[in-house]
Amino acid sequence: MDFPALILNETADGGVSAALRRLTLADLPEGEVLVRVSHSSLNYKDGMVLNGLGRLVRRYPHVPGIDLAGVVEASDSPAFQPGDAVLLNGWRVGETHWGGYGGYARLRAGWLTPMPAGLTPRRAMALGTPGLTAQMALLALEEHGLSPSTEGEVLVTGAAGGVGGLAVALLAASGYRVAAVTGRADQAARLRALGAASILDRAEIADPAKPLLPERWAGCIDAVGGSTLAGVLASLRAGGAVAACGNAGGVALSGTILPFLLRGVALLGIDSAQCPVARRAECWRSLVSVMPMEAVDGLVTEVGLGELPVLGRAILKGEVAGRVVVDVWR
Repeated sequence: MDFPALILNETADGGVSAALRRLTLADLPEGEVLVRVSHSSLNYKDGMVLNGLGRLVRRYPHVPGIDLAGVVEASDSPAFQPGDAVLLNGWRVGETHWGGYGGYARLRAGWLTPMPAGLTPRRAMALGTPGLTAQMALLALEEHGLSPSTEGEVLVTGAAGGVGGLAVALLAASGYRVAAVTGRADQAARLRALGAASILDRAEIADPAKPLLPERWAGCIDAVGGSTLAGVLASLRAGGAVAACGNAGGVALSGTILPFLLRGVALLGIDSAQCPVARRAECWRSLVSVMPMEAVDGLVTEVGLGELPVLGRAILKGEVAGRVVVDVWR
């Protein structure tokens, strides 16, 4: 039996080439659970892997794809049985271990999450790592004291991206008033449809002229980092928090310590890659119970494996809005 897969190989000049190939089960790396993959997704990190950036992949040939959803075909683990629907996010799958851009994947049982009730593989990948990350960020903010009754809007930066768009929809569905930040004016109508009460250009947030600005935001899910994060911290309400989960704008924090000292704001780091199993399951259950699936469907562009090399370049340029779901057998 063979199946389709997108294979990356390193080129002589140190770059990366991608090609569709047919593989067999014997080609797969070791793992306790064999999954027949039906859907995957395209994330910013996938774009980096597809273009050989960041040295996220050290060994070739490689099958990328940091998310996957499918059905267990065979299992050496008592935790999963053939026929179980599962999904996977994180654990550096698609980086150090072959990922979701193939018809089958062999994986460790501890990496897999049972598919939550009411969720299809396509919708699971429409949510994917960004959905898990957005839910982790919201839970962290609420554990810090944020609630729908808190005065002020909750800000979402990078709102046109995967995490940002899902965070807007999730916050709005949870009863928050959401302000969405984006550098793409063409996305305003889509963000309002997701539930954003106001739209701001990212130039209004970044590079604060002063270490402290007028108090404005009840909290923030920041998917950008860099100078945008500094601007958010300078304008948070006293006692507010930022759940930071992205660094597309850079890893340097150019602000000052004054928001932390004088307003008691908090910076909460969110990393879904190594999220503990119990927390991961809690986040998925909560996400599925709150997120309106019609909003999720409205975010999706569906593609086949052969379209990923071009889209991998486009996502790095900020040209991809919403979620790209990959039908692996298309």
